[in-house]
Amino acid sequence: MSKRIKKTNKIIKIIPNLLIIFSLLLIYLIFAPALKEETSFQARNIYKNILKIEGSDKHQVWDSTPVNTDFSIVIPKIYAKSAIIANVDATNSNIFLKQLKKGVAHAKGTALPGDRGNVYLFAHSTDAFYNVGFYNAVFYLIGKLNTGDEVFVYYKGIKYSYIVFDKRVVNANDTKYLGKIDNTNTLTLQTCYPPGTTLKRLVVLARQAQTR
Repeated sequence: MSKRIKKTNKIIKIIPNLLIIFSLLLIYLIFAPALKEETSFQARNIYKNILKIEGSDKHQVWDSTPVNTDFSIVIPKIYAKSAIIANVDATNSNIFLKQLKKGVAHAKGTALPGDRGNVYLFAHSTDAFYNVGFYNAVFYLIGKLNTGDEVFVYYKGIKYSYIVFDKRVVNANDTKYLGKIDNTNTLTLQTCYPPGTTLKRLVVLARQAQTR
């Protein structure tokens, strides 16, 4: 057998291994942000439970100070906070993908905090599957929110409190939650579902409780 044939056979044997390594690396890049958020969430909860057992109130598990009070969101249960970019066109990916690099997007045409109607906030990517994880990390864990959990939105120096009352998995093209939910002031949070994909959307619905 010639040296050239032997070399070709070696390359052929290596190719499957390289494909496996490449596939594993791609999977890691897609889902790493979700795993990071989940791991961080669980670690903070463990630490919080330890402090409760010890009866300690000297340590804070997470700094809930908003990133700003002009327009931002704080979700204590999942240790999430972010700036909010106002009036982003939710139908134009060329526009909203640029804004999602800066924070959570507020859908153009929906209510602003303090106004009657539905405040619609989203964090998701639809440009390419490998980018999904890097655009919606802030909202990765909103599926853990349940009825009664609090969400705080800061707008023009005022703190608005919202109480979760429902969450649903909907089709990616379902836009009805962009509109008015009921006759009260509501908040809708939206992200991709399952995490790391663009197959469907997870929406969390909350109702305004009070302003501070």
